[in-house]
Amino acid sequence: MSRPAPRELTVLRRHQLTTNMLRLTLGGPGMESFPADQASAYIKLMLPAQGQSRPVVRTYTVRAQRDQEIDVDFVTHADAGPASSWAMQARVGDRILVGGPGPKKMIDHSADWFLLVGDMTALPAISANLEQLPQDASGHAIIEVIDRTDIQELSAPDNLKIHWLLNPHPGCAPELLLNRVRELDWPGRRPAVWCACEFSAMRNLRDHFRSRQDLDRSNLYISSYWKLGAIEEEHKALKAAVA
Repeated sequence: MSRPAPRELTVLRRHQLTTNMLRLTLGGPGMESFPADQASAYIKLMLPAQGQSRPVVRTYTVRAQRDQEIDVDFVTHADAGPASSWAMQARVGDRILVGGPGPKKMIDHSADWFLLVGDMTALPAISANLEQLPQDASGHAIIEVIDRTDIQELSAPDNLKIHWLLNPHPGCAPELLLNRVRELDWPGRRPAVWCACEFSAMRNLRDHFRSRQDLDRSNLYISSYWKLGAIEEEHKALKAAVA
């Protein structure tokens, strides 16, 4: 089946969620053909590139969806890439071509307990996953943020504990998430694990999770969303090489 043509969406609102996370709300006539219920799905932002005929494409998550609009959250920092730079400069009324949405990557709701792990790039997807878990779900979410002021109020089941880790230099402490995971007590029941973060941190976590006899690989989703020092095209090629 052919992919739908990119839709032109308009910046409707901008909101600085935390010190290092900016939310843009996109909408307009292009949303008329956008499928419903796409929170946590990925989209492709097609960013104009100065001096180039083809746009720079970057992958982002649909954080939330309402009638005729979606929220997209951007991590903002001093050495921002093309998408974050565009988002920081974007103003209400600006337009952008958006491809997708691609498939949603949801944690397995049939498991007995849940573990979600990620850094700020995965926070939108983790947040959407938490909101859609059954209300009686239990488990943990471990989330790495740049600064204490980046901690968000998340909607999650009462029995799911959220652990916030601080790392002012994202990508420079790939052992941080793994060390916190190792400190958890694992219940003797069937878990489901969802994990996304920087490439080196992902490899540490992948090796750990695959070594656990009490975690079936069918209940493990793990991905790297970025790699320190690499642009998205380089990161994509590296992911394909080690898959």
